[in-house]
Amino acid sequence: MRVKSILNQVEKYKDFVYERVRWKGEGRGRVLEVEVRARAHRPGRCSGCGEPGPGYDRLPAREFEYVPLWGIRVYFLYALRRVQCARCGVKVEAVPWGQGKQTLTRSYMQFLAAWARRLSWQEVARFFHTSWEQVFRSVCWQVEWGLAHRDLSGIQALGIDETAWQRGHRYLTVVYQLDAEARRLLWVGEQRSAKTLLKFFRLLGPERARQLRFICSDLWLPYLKVIAKKAGQALHVLDRFHVTMNLNKAVDQVRAEESKELRRQGLEPILTRTRWCLLKRPEHLTPQQEIKLADLLRSNLRTVRAYLLKEDLGFFWTCQGVLWARRFLKGWYHRVMRSRIEPLKKVARMLRAHEPLLLNWFRARKQISSGPTEGLNNRLQLTLRKAYGFRTFRAAEIALYHTLGALPEPESTHKFC
Repeated sequence: MRVKSILNQVEKYKDFVYERVRWKGEGRGRVLEVEVRARAHRPGRCSGCGEPGPGYDRLPAREFEYVPLWGIRVYFLYALRRVQCARCGVKVEAVPWGQGKQTLTRSYMQFLAAWARRLSWQEVARFFHTSWEQVFRSVCWQVEWGLAHRDLSGIQALGIDETAWQRGHRYLTVVYQLDAEARRLLWVGEQRSAKTLLKFFRLLGPERARQLRFICSDLWLPYLKVIAKKAGQALHVLDRFHVTMNLNKAVDQVRAEESKELRRQGLEPILTRTRWCLLKRPEHLTPQQEIKLADLLRSNLRTVRAYLLKEDLGFFWTCQGVLWARRFLKGWYHRVMRSRIEPLKKVARMLRAHEPLLLNWFRARKQISSGPTEGLNNRLQLTLRKAYGFRTFRAAEIALYHTLGALPEPESTHKFC
């Protein structure tokens, strides 16, 4: 079977035909050049509006790189026509295999973008003998097409969080859709300010914002203000993960301070190497950690009292209804304030100030939680690590949309992988 026959099976265009196929170059640098010409009496189409128009002149032949065949680089060779468009003036014609000034064909860009979701961009460039920039442009093209054609209607649940992406306290604000039938990245912005989150709500629009039923976030004050302003009708549920994280930080601070105090007094270093015994969930402890924790609980230390109060709050999430949950919180606040453990008291004051958001967990009938958000955040960090760190926000943004955005893809004449 000839190369032209294969191309006519997988990449046929009704207004164009494949002509000569010839070798070019020598040794490993050899490539296949496929000459393409327009069919007779088929006018060119304006690249601006897509309407057919009479020919104006013809440009020099240009190469468009196609998907490698048996490891051999393939190029389409075509001399673009310029069209006299009644609406746009003189424009270069649009060709179905190319996009703007790209030197790659659409099929090859989709091919590279598909592999870039599985491997790092540098590996894709090395395996297919192209450059990192070409892989990046291919992913950019597919992401931009997907963002322009995605459907944002019917969104009812959002997860809003911030995540570190570079050293020096550089953060990203990420917004996920958390509906049962669709969990995807909706938007990513640089920094974690109120202005950043407002950009997302401007993209979403007031009509779609009014359709939101649930929003899950942490206690970051700029987020709380924007959510109350732009989606006040939605049930705002406090992120359970961040509540636990704040409690763990308080317990760890108490442990570190008390451990230093015991060493200063020359007493037995009972708190040495007990950090993860106190911070892990009981069901995740190793047998050695269980024994060490049991020994630790026999002592009357501030760290032990802080640990018990932290574990006590875990029962809050199992309460049956808002009234029982409110009564439980009232008792827990009272015990913490009488404990004289300042780091834990600070967390209790913060939770008391945001008690309605905590109780919204029960008003939402436990339909939304931070679990999917944290799962998507893990995939986000994996995407950033796979690239060994992006230098620019633009590159990170494109990679995250490509991996987590569940974006639609343009139709292709065939699937590569």
